[in-house]
Amino acid sequence: MIEYLRGTLIEKHPTFVIMEAGGLGYRVAIPLSSYGLLGDVGSEVKLLTHHHVREDSEDLFGFATAEERTLFELLIHVSGIGPRLAQAVLSGMPAPALREALVTSDLASLTRIPGVGKKTAERMVLELRDKVAHLVPESGVPAGSPQSVSEGDEAVLALVTRGFNRDEARRAGSQIRQQAADMPVEEIVREAIQAVR
Repeated sequence: MIEYLRGTLIEKHPTFVIMEAGGLGYRVAIPLSSYGLLGDVGSEVKLLTHHHVREDSEDLFGFATAEERTLFELLIHVSGIGPRLAQAVLSGMPAPALREALVTSDLASLTRIPGVGKKTAERMVLELRDKVAHLVPESGVPAGSPQSVSEGDEAVLALVTRGFNRDEARRAGSQIRQQAADMPVEEIVREAIQAVR
């Protein structure tokens, strides 16, 4: 089992990265939430990993935070959710918002994630609500980075997963944040989507 990789970021894409560690190049699938937390190409990063082995393939999934990995590992134990869908779920909603949606049985938010229908969302809530309620939220410090994730960063990630390009998301989130400094992430996203329509 590979617990984590520490090495140089060679390539960075929204769904995977290439890392060089110990003279080997690793292709690691990541959720969009981790993409936003990683440094630039050429920097040293640490990714917590989940090594998924099947009869016909082996995949390595990487996460910038322990909370993301824990949620991923809980998700893949839900009936009907494999590692690719679990990756999509984490790409569709930041980890703290996902945890909150599961605890509060917010099916509307869960079904907005591409690939998650009503039945899948109901299974996620049924099987994970009690488990995620006991998770201790992280400080938001990404692995391999001294910076914390601000609500603005979470809002940008949420907007990107809903079809905004990164520059649009930054502009929309920034403009709305200036109007209401204490606005939570969900409100920023909702206001930004309405502003563009």
